[in-house]
Amino acid sequence: MGFHHQRAQSVLLESERRTSISSVPTSQTNPNSPVKKKRNPRWSDVWLKNTKSLEHVIVAMQLQSLSKNPHIPTPNSKTKPLIANFCKIDRTLLLSDEILLGILSKLPDSQRNSNFLVCKRWLNLQGRLVRSLRVMDLNFLLSGRLILRFPNLNRVDLVSGSLLSSRNSGILLSNRIVSIHVDSWFLPIPGVGEENILDNMVIDRGLKTLACACPNLRKLAFIGGSELGLLSVAEECETLQELELHKCSDNLLRGIAACENLQILKLFGNVDGLYSSVVTDIGLTILAQGCKRLVKLELNGCEGSFDSIKAIGQCCQMLEELTLCDHRMDDGWLAGLSYCENLKTLRIMSCRKIDPNPGPDEYLSPCLALERLYLQNCQLGDKKSGRALFITCGAAREIFISDCWGLVDDIFSFASHCWRVKFLSLEGCSQLTTEGLESVILEWKELQSLRVVSCKNIKESSISPALSTLFSTFKDLIWRPDNKSLLPSSLIGGTHMGKKGGRFFKKTWDMKVLPGVHNHASARQT
Repeated sequence: MGFHHQRAQSVLLESERRTSISSVPTSQTNPNSPVKKKRNPRWSDVWLKNTKSLEHVIVAMQLQSLSKNPHIPTPNSKTKPLIANFCKIDRTLLLSDEILLGILSKLPDSQRNSNFLVCKRWLNLQGRLVRSLRVMDLNFLLSGRLILRFPNLNRVDLVSGSLLSSRNSGILLSNRIVSIHVDSWFLPIPGVGEENILDNMVIDRGLKTLACACPNLRKLAFIGGSELGLLSVAEECETLQELELHKCSDNLLRGIAACENLQILKLFGNVDGLYSSVVTDIGLTILAQGCKRLVKLELNGCEGSFDSIKAIGQCCQMLEELTLCDHRMDDGWLAGLSYCENLKTLRIMSCRKIDPNPGPDEYLSPCLALERLYLQNCQLGDKKSGRALFITCGAAREIFISDCWGLVDDIFSFASHCWRVKFLSLEGCSQLTTEGLESVILEWKELQSLRVVSCKNIKESSISPALSTLFSTFKDLIWRPDNKSLLPSSLIGGTHMGKKGGRFFKKTWDMKVLPGVHNHASARQT
């Protein structure tokens, strides 16, 4: 042992020797000894009588000096003062993991993310608080490190981690669905992106590892794989509610029948420039019969027909939202929407066609529960498609049309079949004129709100008195058909500017009137 420890033992031996001497009878206790005169007590006598307290003080001082030197070992019997001294340095050691987790969970995300830098214990605790994660490298999952680092995950995205991308490349190939780094030799031809996707067996092994380690998984997104990997997820994760399948096919959808509690499903079949996969009536029918609790369904680049849409409507009776993006549906699919009795929202996005041959009118029935219709980046030049679409969506209360090519006055006139519209939003509809807009909205007796943005052929000079009177009855009005537009001053009071709809005009009302637009000068406020 070191010098300090030997000195502490010598102090203890000295105290024992003094105790043995004090126990020997003295002349004051011996009756045969002569009587001596009492003297006043001294400080040294009082000090020596309390030798036990002095011993504790000296020993504590010696142990404290030992604890400051980490290279000197100490006996096990003296560890309590060391632990107490260490707790004074890190008070969080007095808290259990459960209490500290409760404290860390109350912090905002901006402060919580940097807590793992404090120490290794906080690093492990911080990993237990993470619930959502996007995996960038599938080897992190296959090695088991992901589960050790984040054991309580319930939302996982494996799409980026299943792609072989050049990390050092500065070229990023991105679209609305997925983004990957590519080399300079990459050519955006159909199917070339399939070479960057990992093998199905590797992805299935990753899915099985994740499913066994995270049985409480609620949301999962992955690309590729087979029905075996999807089956392993469905068997282990009974609470799975949201699923996103990239490069989906009919064979992959065979394993989706086991996902009985699935509520939100997104399928990506064919994506131009990345991968090509086929989802037909067979896969959609399997989906409809297996996932009967679906609430939201999104089909991207999928094929199908009237039969598959009808099967979805009859089997998935809780379906409330349907999204079709770049669909490859056969003619006549619109008639199948009438079987979706509880459908409230229909989104049609980035479609080159709607339904060129919808069939006779007797096959078209409106979805009575429909409330919202979204048309975005679609080609609406076909009259049969436009007429069939607005007949099927005749019960819609809100219509949103954005950046749709071919929406001329004749096509928009079919919107008069929607008899209970309360809100209309038009943005980027450059071929629609003021007369075409007026002919429709004057027939909508329940219209309360209107939004017109970036529609260059809608001119204020063509506003009729009837349309001006209708504007004065609206609750909310956003009128910006082009950058030069300002509402006439005669409509200021009618649209309740400065009250409910004033916030919509604040930006355009402060714009300077451009030279040559003299008829708007009186409408500008100072």
